[in-house]
Amino acid sequence: MSRRRFLLSAAAIGGALLVGWGVMPARSRLGQGALLPSVDGDVPLNGWIKIAPDGGVLLAMNRSEMGQGVHTALAMLVAEELDVPLGRVTLVEPGHDAIYGNVAMFVGSLPFHPVDSQPGQESSTVRSGRWIVSKVARELGINATGGSSSIADGWEPLRQAAATARGQLLGAASLQWRLPVDELVVTEGVVSHPSGPKAHYGELAKVAASTPPGNMQPKDPKAWKLIGRPAPRIDVVAKSSGRAGFGIDVRLPGMLFAAIRHSPAIGGGIGAVDVNAVLQQPGVERVVRLGPYAGSTAAVAVVARTSWHARRAAQAMQAEGTARPAGALDSQAILVSLEKSAREAAAHGGGFGFHGRGDAAQALAGAAKKLEVVYRAPYLAHAAMEPINCTARVADGKVELWAPTQVPGMARNLAASVAGVPVDDVTVHVTYLGGGFGRRLDVDFVGQAVRIAMDTNGRPVQLLWSREEDMTHDFYRPAGVAVMQAGLDAQGNPVALAITSAGDAITPRWLERGLPALSGPMDAPDKTTSEGLFDQPYGVPNQRIGHVATTHGVPVGFWRSVGHSHNAFFGESFIDELAAAAGQDPYAFRLGLLKDMPRHAAVLKLAADQAGWRTPLPPGRARGIALHESFDTIVAQVAEVSLEGGKPRVHRVVCAVDCGVVVNPDIVAQQMESGVIFGLSAALHQRIDIVDGVVKQKNFPDYPLVTLKDAPAIETHIVPSTRHPSGMGEPGTPPIAPAVGNALFVLTGKRLRELPFVL
Repeated sequence: MSRRRFLLSAAAIGGALLVGWGVMPARSRLGQGALLPSVDGDVPLNGWIKIAPDGGVLLAMNRSEMGQGVHTALAMLVAEELDVPLGRVTLVEPGHDAIYGNVAMFVGSLPFHPVDSQPGQESSTVRSGRWIVSKVARELGINATGGSSSIADGWEPLRQAAATARGQLLGAASLQWRLPVDELVVTEGVVSHPSGPKAHYGELAKVAASTPPGNMQPKDPKAWKLIGRPAPRIDVVAKSSGRAGFGIDVRLPGMLFAAIRHSPAIGGGIGAVDVNAVLQQPGVERVVRLGPYAGSTAAVAVVARTSWHARRAAQAMQAEGTARPAGALDSQAILVSLEKSAREAAAHGGGFGFHGRGDAAQALAGAAKKLEVVYRAPYLAHAAMEPINCTARVADGKVELWAPTQVPGMARNLAASVAGVPVDDVTVHVTYLGGGFGRRLDVDFVGQAVRIAMDTNGRPVQLLWSREEDMTHDFYRPAGVAVMQAGLDAQGNPVALAITSAGDAITPRWLERGLPALSGPMDAPDKTTSEGLFDQPYGVPNQRIGHVATTHGVPVGFWRSVGHSHNAFFGESFIDELAAAAGQDPYAFRLGLLKDMPRHAAVLKLAADQAGWRTPLPPGRARGIALHESFDTIVAQVAEVSLEGGKPRVHRVVCAVDCGVVVNPDIVAQQMESGVIFGLSAALHQRIDIVDGVVKQKNFPDYPLVTLKDAPAIETHIVPSTRHPSGMGEPGTPPIAPAVGNALFVLTGKRLRELPFVL
């Protein structure tokens, strides 16, 4: 490892050396075998790979599996390089070393320089800022599964770790048999030589552990046998049979169960509680008051011998809620305020400028035709299938957690803080997540579980929120408003584009809750507020894209595709409006603006061709199209829509995607389908309304999902690529709302500029 690859930060003055794994060669993230302790005779070869006595491969899995298939895809990388069947790779828990960190989703929230000449280009100052912050973030233990970054982050280090382990195993065989390494062959984990010697990995591992790997490199793509081909997910049998261990499934000897009641009002408090009446309920052991932990609202927990007893007692509990000190929140008033802020900023060129090109104001003033419209999006809940839960045990000065979390390092830090123990005395077991969507990037429920466990005399306790508590005390997708302005010349070509959005920033609030050492002003520039607008691909010569960061008090958090989730709706609907104003076909209009963006044009063409864009549809149906890039993945979708009983019915969605090298095409298709259903549910049905500080939606009858009978047929077509892999967990979500909205415009002549759609 070159010393020049180290960064000596200001912290180095005090003796600390922060190493930036994310920008260093993959070899620097190999780690030492000592990071993985030997268990049952297995042999660690580096910080990622152990070899079992029977020749199986054990992989330290540092990412949370929440349905996105990342455990399978990452295991495929290792199986490929070690030439073993995928079924021979077993996942084990990693430690807390920095090699397992991933801050891509975190550092990606830093703002772009306001005078970039091209969308997506960063100034050297911002690049340096990202680099420095990534070092600090890793030192603070950020290991996050989010930002659709798992495959992109693991692509190089896992292949290098496996290739290095392969080199050690081949070297061990060469030494034992006194045969040249380049004459050895590996077949399904068995090393052999044409002259006869043969041994599986388990028989070579002990010698391999002390054998230098040589200059082993990952395979040439031409030699791939697994990568790029469909493979069954390694979790499908366990999940289909009920054997998979989600957080809610944890059962330990002597375990107690806790249910929770938060103050009804967001940010409110808990007044008087009739504790004696609760303790007289069947099965109840104790009542625990809970203060705010990592952004949570004050609450009371009921601890009982079964989850049913705890829930019944919590529901019957007489508790007085108090109002939020700063006043009750109202979502409709917030939307009005957001529109006012966006309009004022648009009129005066205000807001933080995330992107600028040419002179948008001058070009807009001289345009032959001008358009100005306002788009709106509501607060949204995550509504993961598995309700919020965490199991905690506090005993003998140590804390042990079983948690469905996307951020085990942050969970560990918060648990140590609440329990008052050193962080090294906290162990976190990450279970399967029954959906995450960004909600489990927050750790409020971990703090609550640890505090409850401190009162149970060493017995483990499982905290389980009801669906109603989950829905009414979420960290919501922020509401947003955007003022969209554009100018066309006499030929219908766009000459100016000015977008001014307004909404609360997520990243400063998330940092304040989970990493206060890195937090800053709540109105600090946050790239997630404007992503999908400042980096749109269209070749409009004069642009200004800005955002007004507001502070309204509703707890907000990362939601699947974050700012892209609503900004794609704003931007791609407005592009359709420009096409209509120019009298052009929406597909052709977009294509004409992508002359300098060949990847985007190829994705758009593929979606349009596969959907039969120019072919007639049955009467009463229409198509809408949308193109959007998020998390370095480009997606185009064509939605085929009709009206049934005056309501939208989506029959077919054709998707085209460029996500770089594809590890498993089946998982790409699954995630595209998942993203479409998730985004379609929001576009057609979902909103969070807050009145007098209280969320009105309580459960799925108030917050519907698209069900099987209403789900469209979804096709996924992949653009072949040799680029570095990019994200797939979220990019399918942003384009579906504008694609459907654009189709509804064709059907009805009515432009819908607010979500969810109401005709």
